[in-house]
Amino acid sequence: MFVPFESLPLESKIWIYQSNRKFSDQECAEIETDLQAFLQNWSAHGTALEASYQLKYNRFIIIAVNQEVQNATGCSIDASVQFIQNLEKKYDVDLLDKMNVTFKLGEHIAHKSLLDFKKMAKDKAVTEKTIVFNNLVNTIEDWNTNWEVPAGESWHSRFF
Repeated sequence: MFVPFESLPLESKIWIYQSNRKFSDQECAEIETDLQAFLQNWSAHGTALEASYQLKYNRFIIIAVNQEVQNATGCSIDASVQFIQNLEKKYDVDLLDKMNVTFKLGEHIAHKSLLDFKKMAKDKAVTEKTIVFNNLVNTIEDWNTNWEVPAGESWHSRFF
C-alpha cells in the first residue's frame, strides 16, 4: 500500500539505489508512476506493505517500508529487486552496482567507480570534507542524518 513518505515512522527500513547517470525530468515522472504502482501492490505473505519512495537529485531511488505494520521478507525483497532490474533495462542505467561512489563537486553530483574515487582521494581531487552519499544507511532516521555527509564521517574515510 503506497503512503506518503512523510507518514512513515523514522524506524522504517530503506533501500537506496543510485543511478550511474542523472535521469531526465521525463524519466523521473515515468519512474514515479511505476514506483507508485509497484508500491501500491507490494506485499509480503499476502499482507500489504506500507511503503513509499523518494527520488532525489534525479539520480537516487529510495524505497521505504514501515516494518511496524509488516516486515519485507525474502519474496517481497526479491520482487523489489526485480522491479529495480526492470528499471535498469527500461532506462539503460545501473542501479545495483555497489562498487560506485556518488558525491558532490560543488553543485554537481559526480558518480565514479570506487577505484576512481580512491585515486581522486590520493590525488586530493576529493577530500575528507567532500560530501558523499552514504547508501549504507538502513532507516529513514539514519537517511535523514547520515546520508549526505563529509567523506571523513562515512565509510569513505578509509581512502584519506
